[in-house]
Amino acid sequence: MEEVFARREMLSRDRLRELSARSNLRGFIQVGSHLGAIVLTGIALLLTWGTWWAVPVFILHGVLLNFLYAGQHELSHATVFTSKGLNEWLGRAFGFLLIYPRDFDQIQHFAHHRFTSVWGQDGELQRPPYDMRSYLLWMLGPTYWYSRIARIFRLSSGKVIEYYIPERRKADVIREARYHLAGYAIIAVASFATGSWAAVTYWIAPMFLTKVVHQLQNTIEHLGLPHVEDTTLNTRSTRTNAFMRWMAWNMQYHTAHHTFPGVPCYNLKGLDKAIFTDHGRRPEEMSYLGFQWAALKAFMHGRTEADYADKKIWISDDIDLEPVAEADNVGNPLGIKLED
Repeated sequence: MEEVFARREMLSRDRLRELSARSNLRGFIQVGSHLGAIVLTGIALLLTWGTWWAVPVFILHGVLLNFLYAGQHELSHATVFTSKGLNEWLGRAFGFLLIYPRDFDQIQHFAHHRFTSVWGQDGELQRPPYDMRSYLLWMLGPTYWYSRIARIFRLSSGKVIEYYIPERRKADVIREARYHLAGYAIIAVASFATGSWAAVTYWIAPMFLTKVVHQLQNTIEHLGLPHVEDTTLNTRSTRTNAFMRWMAWNMQYHTAHHTFPGVPCYNLKGLDKAIFTDHGRRPEEMSYLGFQWAALKAFMHGRTEADYADKKIWISDDIDLEPVAEADNVGNPLGIKLED
């Protein structure tokens, strides 16, 4: 993930080098605070179980677990710590908890960065266009979890169908899936043998049932934007609060992240300021709920994602967009608004 798929003219080399610096201290603060919060909500869930207080605690605990993916994502970029091994093995641990093997995710995510929003090449676009039903099933979690679990079983059987996985890496993802499956089987057997519901109560149930909150972040980042090569056009940032930015490891500065993916999460606010705010510009952005309302309206009356032009914005709440250009103008990464 060292390659920067970005336009160098947006930022000086010295400033980029400064923003790309990794910090073990800041990495440990981010990881420690997130894992610490999960431990605290887990203890609170134990103490409140059987009361109505357990409901909000259960929800918060599950949301915190799901947002560990922000950590897995950053660790896959190897930008959290200076140590390559620490980034890798902590990322593997997060991937195990999230039922999302690290090597598979990293390969898919590399293809996503390399070919963002390109049908047939982007690692996140190996799917049919959304309609209302498929979008809601993905947003609410059922198809999300089915795809993750089914994929582990499929890869464990030795079947790799993903177009973005190169031949030389197929053995890696197969072996990784088998390790995951064996680990989950051990936990299941131990739970049955001891009569313990701990894995379900403190891990599986809260994580599965609160996926919808994490999907607010997953779905807002690219859907409804032009399928063009420029990262300032095909990626959306998110207007939100400080708590959500902490929990999502600053992934709300998503346009900045896609433009310079080698910059650590704890420097993304500064990067966003350097390439946008300091120049009187801003990326395409929406609020979480504003985006969801606009997306649902777009899918009403039987419409699907395929009904909208690939190179036009079709989900937005802002008529004064600045960094959005026709595909012919992608040489100007901060160009004019797209016309309908």
